[in-house]
This record gives sequence, C-alpha cells and structure tokens, in this order.
Amino acid sequence: MANANDGINTIAAGFKNVFLAGVGAMALTGEKTKELVDQLVAKGEITVEQGKQVTTELQQKAAEAAKDTREDVLRAIMSTMSPEERADFAKKATAYAEETAQAVQQAADAAEASAPAAGQAQVVDVEDVVEEDTAETK
Repeated sequence: MANANDGINTIAAGFKNVFLAGVGAMALTGEKTKELVDQLVAKGEITVEQGKQVTTELQQKAAEAAKDTREDVLRAIMSTMSPEERADFAKKATAYAEETAQAVQQAADAAEASAPAAGQAQVVDVEDVVEEDTAETK
C-alpha cells in the first residue's frame, strides 16, 4: 500500500522537472539575448553601455521570474501537505535557514580573518565554505 508521502514525492518531482525546464529555457533565452546584444553592439546599432543595460535588465527579470516560479512551486507542494507535514517542513526549512546563515557568517569571518593587508581584497567563494561546513556536520 502506498503512503501519502509517495504522492507528495511524485508531485514534488513533477514540479522540480517543470522548474528545471523553466530554468533551462531562461538560460537558453539569456544566451541568445546576449548573442543578439553582442551583434547589435558590433553593428553599431546600440552602444556597449546600452547593451550592458539591456543585459542587466534581462538578468533582473529572469531572476525575478525564477523567484516567482520557486514560490509558486513551494505553494503548490505545500498545498498537498497535511498540517503535520507542513509543520515538519517548516521546522526543517527553519533549521536549514539557520545552518545557511551560520555558514555565510563563517565565510565572512574567514574572509575577514584571512584578508591581506589593508587596501587589498581577497575573494572567498561562499559556496565552497558552505559545502565544507555541510560536509563537516554530516
């Protein structure tokens, strides 16, 4: 006999696939847009500055669309959950958010501690620090 989580997992997988397809489409659109902007700049039909502005605006719109899609997917998934499942999910999400905030703070602290002499900048990849921290806690 299948349990309720099987249905939720199937729905979640479906939403994940739709989301990933949307992300892929946005990435492809972004690449094609960049190519078009580069061509317009090369032909002199728009300036480099105008091209940068168009690209920036499109990136912002894509990021906003991705955020809206994530929220829609989350709402749809949560609407299929029982109150108990939603409460459990909220606890896990809160714990993950706290872990992520700690990892980001540790990355910032590490960057500050290892920063070269005044006036020189050092780049620290936050994702690497988060991955290391996550691996250590497992």
